Amino acid sequence: MKNFTLKILLLLLFFYLTKAETKQIQEQIPCTFFPPDNIWNSPIDELPMDANSNAYIQTIGTTKGLHPDFGSGEWNSAPIGIPYVLVPGNQPKVTLSFQWPDECDPGPYPIPPNPPIEGGVNSTGDRHILIVDTGNCILYEIYSAYPNGDGTWRAGSGAVFDLNSNNLRPDTWTSADAAGLPILPGLVRFDEVATGEINHAIRFTCPQTRRDYVWPARHYASSLTDMKYPPMGQRFRLKSSVDISGYPADVRVILRAMKKYGIILADNGSAWFISGVPDERWNNDSLNEIKKINGSDFEAVDCSSLMIDANSGQAKQSTGYVESSENSNTIQCYPNPFNSELTINIKNLRGTIKKIEIVNFLGETVRTFNNMANGNSTVLWDGRDDNNVLLNPGTYFINISDCSNDIHLKVLFCY
Repeated sequence: MKNFTLKILLLLLFFYLTKAETKQIQEQIPCTFFPPDNIWNSPIDELPMDANSNAYIQTIGTTKGLHPDFGSGEWNSAPIGIPYVLVPGNQPKVTLSFQWPDECDPGPYPIPPNPPIEGGVNSTGDRHILIVDTGNCILYEIYSAYPNGDGTWRAGSGAVFDLNSNNLRPDTWTSADAAGLPILPGLVRFDEVATGEINHAIRFTCPQTRRDYVWPARHYASSLTDMKYPPMGQRFRLKSSVDISGYPADVRVILRAMKKYGIILADNGSAWFISGVPDERWNNDSLNEIKKINGSDFEAVDCSSLMIDANSGQAKQSTGYVESSENSNTIQCYPNPFNSELTINIKNLRGTIKKIEIVNFLGETVRTFNNMANGNSTVLWDGRDDNNVLLNPGTYFINISDCSNDIHLKVLFCY
């Protein structure tokens, strides 16, 4: 009887531990996803509509609602969404063979024991494995990953991304995703929603795509050539006119990101399926409210004006802007009984402004303000140069230097 009871207890313990393994609370990722000026991290809310926007929306489905393809709990005995795993920089690497090696980054890959697999260990679906090497900020992504039983793995394809770089995949190469893009940077993650802001484009799928791709995508997966089908890499945004005030707080965060950063077409799949990370902290009832948003609430965006180099993910940035404390460009400089200092308000929205310079009409820099903070900040100029010498009355300029070395000028008439 004691042996029988012990066996029952062991079985119950095994069942508990097995279920516990499926409880996903994803760790926060200590690396950033690419530089701030990467196309993934660039707002597209002010870009023009794509000329084929209406056709694309019609093809994907105007009345079909968004679907959050992530959440808490399980579906088909597996966590809902695409999981990831963090490993240290010294994680041992294992041999990995590919079905399509010509467009893959060769192994070995730092696959830990028992990594989380999309769909679970018994899945016959995409079986993505996403690995972040936190010591070196390298992202490893694998499609259709299966263990061989001897510590080695086999997979359909695999790609490696330096998270500190703007480098794209070689042109025409796939990745672990059909569009040749990384997956993890486009997933909705609970920890970022909890902060109140998502600062990147969001991955999504649709059933039919064109035999084409647009920057930053590198690969297509279709035989369809009609222009009504969207190409891989096509960016869409939620229309600014869509009222999101009545949605739950977590959903509003996601919808705001869709207005500002948009969604990016990365794979063939179900219509308007939005990708995210499984996490037990998600409220599925809340997430399901997103289904009230229809395809007709979106528009396709032309992002071509942001491209600097077709082989780089770096995007042209709006530096933000500088404004003075006056409504006019005519500013009275120090000394002045009414305005002893000029207040310069900086909206460094993307963190790309590196310094502000005051320049005279000869092009000589007379005052420099370095180490500009992200977001909104204020610089006070008292009419003096860097040596604290009061400048002569005259015409001066504000030079804004950003990380792309763009220079923007604004005239100050000081008298």
